[in-house]
Amino acid sequence: MNRPAVLVTGGATRIGAAITRRFAAAGWHVVIHYRSSATQAETLAAALPSAEAIAFDLADDDAAVAAITALADRLGDWRCLVNSASVFDYDGVTALNPATNRQAMQINALAPARLAQAFLAHAQSTGVRSVINVTDMKTANTNPDFFSYTMSKHALAATIGMMAKADACAGARVYGLAPGAILASHDQREEETDISHRMNLLGRKTGASEIADAALFLASAALRSGETLFIDSGQHLLDQPRDVIWLAREAAAAGAA
Repeated sequence: MNRPAVLVTGGATRIGAAITRRFAAAGWHVVIHYRSSATQAETLAAALPSAEAIAFDLADDDAAVAAITALADRLGDWRCLVNSASVFDYDGVTALNPATNRQAMQINALAPARLAQAFLAHAQSTGVRSVINVTDMKTANTNPDFFSYTMSKHALAATIGMMAKADACAGARVYGLAPGAILASHDQREEETDISHRMNLLGRKTGASEIADAALFLASAALRSGETLFIDSGQHLLDQPRDVIWLAREAAAAGAA
């Protein structure tokens, strides 16, 4: 195979699927990771010029690392890892849910860090290898909602600079990609997204395709290692007191009163 390879965790659905399609369109071989979305992963892989689906559970980071090592043994030009998979469950700033917190820290922070370490230790490529960690604009524009999720994304964001400065990672790039509100999430109705997702400095909806384009750009290794791109139409530059899900509902309720 003469294509560079990329692994996209959570690559079968939502933003992960947009990233998968963008890399495939650019001529990459895409390895689509999934846990329970087998049908979506296999269907997507079959529709792309060069792709495969692979299953492992990020809740078992030892098994995930073993999967990375096995991939490194057979991919001759494995150039990029995109840590996109994530859990997004609610708990609040005054009532951390221990189970929610443990799952968020495991899936959103610990597993991606270990995957990145395994990739950098074992993957071989003819080009510059890069790790892209999908974080969140909440790392800059924090609010009390989704406490454990936000904590886990801060933890993941912290790994970017640390890895970028490590001698063992010399010659590779480690990046952050921080989306804003992109798709309907949590208990949000689809019709609510048009309001909530325009709560940014440009007053526009940021598309999943923009996140995918940014991921492909970062994979070119054109930026200094350790940098993070915020793709959110300026949302991270605001100081929003709550998640936009509730800000939009509060605004709608006030308008109806």
